[in-house]
Amino acid sequence: MLKKLSAFFLDITEVVVFAIAIFLFVYLLILQPHKIKGDSMLPNFLDGEYLLTDKITYRLRKPKRGDVIVFEAPGAGGDEFIKRIIGLPGEQVSLNNGSILINNQRLGESYLSETIKSQGGNFLKEGQEIVVPNEYYFVLGDNRGASSDSRTWGFISKKSISGRAWVIYWPPPKVGVVEEVTYGAN
Repeated sequence: MLKKLSAFFLDITEVVVFAIAIFLFVYLLILQPHKIKGDSMLPNFLDGEYLLTDKITYRLRKPKRGDVIVFEAPGAGGDEFIKRIIGLPGEQVSLNNGSILINNQRLGESYLSETIKSQGGNFLKEGQEIVVPNEYYFVLGDNRGASSDSRTWGFISKKSISGRAWVIYWPPPKVGVVEEVTYGAN
């Protein structure tokens, strides 16, 4: 009887250790859950939504314009932010009459309301042009009036990116893959 009982507990222990190992592998290397805090990505991402961040994509390819990423913001003390990549390494970014220009071409942002205008911040002011350095990105929130982003604190480094927003899994009506966006000059 004691032999059967110890074999049972050994089997349970093996299953628990194996499950924990799988969870840690997935959590540390493949996918990580994140909660959206704040209104900086409205109307596309709501405060309190939960999403899974894909941690593999940027090991296989470089981040693209329009990717929604999770990253540690400069000076945020370890807090992670969610924003959209707007400027890529080597590109010239400027702000003119509330519009974002990339290499002197207005960026058509179909995911934004027509009434949303981008305003300058401490880092990028109206009429100013900046060039994104290698291995860095210029990111903005979709709700430009309520977003602390690259206009205020500057570029983010590739190494500070945790991953790409992949799937929204809560609340149930919003469950689905995060849509990719395409850009055209207007």
